[in-house]
Amino acid sequence: MSQALLQPVLFGGLFMGVLSALPIISLGNCCCLWVTGGGVVTAYLIQHGRPDPIQLGEGAFGGFLSGIVGAVVYAVVSLPIQLVTGPLQRGMMDGLLESAADVPPETREMIESLASGGGAVLVGFVIMLAVGMVFSPLGGLLGALIFRSTPPAESTVPPPAPELPA
Repeated sequence: MSQALLQPVLFGGLFMGVLSALPIISLGNCCCLWVTGGGVVTAYLIQHGRPDPIQLGEGAFGGFLSGIVGAVVYAVVSLPIQLVTGPLQRGMMDGLLESAADVPPETREMIESLASGGGAVLVGFVIMLAVGMVFSPLGGLLGALIFRSTPPAESTVPPPAPELPA
């Protein structure tokens, strides 16, 4: 991966991963806003770094890579957040499971095992990876269309006539 592509991919992935991991701000991902936005940011930064227009394939590929990076960033940022908010979530889950008497014991055990430890982060990582690999390239395509620079127009002025010897 070239240096011109590495930095936009990292920033697009950071945008997607951090905003998707934050507790209240992550609600923007209900319509894949942050995931698609990561692809758009990547395409913008790719175009910003050069004078020639970005190709649609470059935007999609950059978005794809930023989707992968974003899933990793999501997992890294989510882990400490999950450790802090985990006890609160487990308490709420216990109250819900106690009030729902018709939950089968196998389902109850599965929910409790996911709620304890890093199971929720692992499931979130897999979901973010799948969603990021689909919607972030779409954001890259959209960003390539929006931020594509027009190439400099060729001059229509004829070259100056050569001087005749006197």
